[in-house]
Amino acid sequence: MAKKLKKSYKFAYRSSLYITIFATILVAILMYSIANIQWWVLMVFAVANYAAAFFLLQYRVERFIYRRVKKIYDDVSLLDSTSFHSQPITTDMQTLTEEIEKFAKDKKLEIETLKVRETYRKEFLGNVSHELKTPLFTVQGYILTLLDGAMEDKNIRKKYLQRANKGVERLIYIVKDLDMITKLEAGDLRIDAEAFDIIELIRSVFEMLEMKAAKKNITLTFDTKYEKVLVKADYEKILQVVTNLVVNSVKYGKEDGTTEISIENLVKNKIIVRVTDNGEGIEKQNIPRLFERFYRVDKSGSRKEGGSGLGLSIVKHIIEAHGEKIYVESVFGIGSEFSFTLEKVK
Repeated sequence: MAKKLKKSYKFAYRSSLYITIFATILVAILMYSIANIQWWVLMVFAVANYAAAFFLLQYRVERFIYRRVKKIYDDVSLLDSTSFHSQPITTDMQTLTEEIEKFAKDKKLEIETLKVRETYRKEFLGNVSHELKTPLFTVQGYILTLLDGAMEDKNIRKKYLQRANKGVERLIYIVKDLDMITKLEAGDLRIDAEAFDIIELIRSVFEMLEMKAAKKNITLTFDTKYEKVLVKADYEKILQVVTNLVVNSVKYGKEDGTTEISIENLVKNKIIVRVTDNGEGIEKQNIPRLFERFYRVDKSGSRKEGGSGLGLSIVKHIIEAHGEKIYVESVFGIGSEFSFTLEKVK
């Protein structure tokens, strides 16, 4: 639907005034040089000249400019009428220029955003496909081998079924993590906040991952001795956050390394929990994308360390669901630090 246009008389007003002033002065000079003239005659002439100039100019503006301006608005409105303001459109050229420039700027930003989203969508679909097909093909391979005759051997049958089961468990793990992220993004995952001791939670994570860390001789420790620190949050969700961060620290940590957790008080009843390691670190260009789903720093596609590739994305969503912030600092070859804030119980 074509937009309603509001005529602008600014051009005609000013142009008529300039013409009238010039013509009146010229006539006054000519008349004065010939004979004396009454002032009211000049006033009548000025008014008549102004009116004639105004209507003539306005007619010309409407005929040659107004129609063209209207066509520009109609053509642009076909692209997206919602981009324009609801007030009537003016034929004033400055207003038109500002409106078109704003439209072009908004469209450029929208196109750039769509390009980024399209790139992300393609990467996400590719990553999902890769993550799912690896365990699926593994399970299929073992089952087909059994069907081809290996099932007759009791030892091989048991071994292959166990390996197939691990592939199924990995699929379940990925699907569960995807389901959690979907709920977090949709706001469907409820946060049951309660007061608990964050120090005790971290100790339980250390005990749970002690054997995993021992395989690489990595020490799990606090930076100092802490007393009870009470926070208000969802215990199970924060347990998952700390577990995922420590697992990542151990997974990408160096042999004989250290994973250290420290807690600092912030203003406004906040604390910050820092998980620091002296592992391989993260290259600067990878840091902005660490929390994307399935994004892996290791471009080789190796899955020897396991995991769904969703851990950090889940961590970010859980922390943000609490209304808190998560940060990351890393120096390649030296180590990394992940930190997040929590509300402290007064």
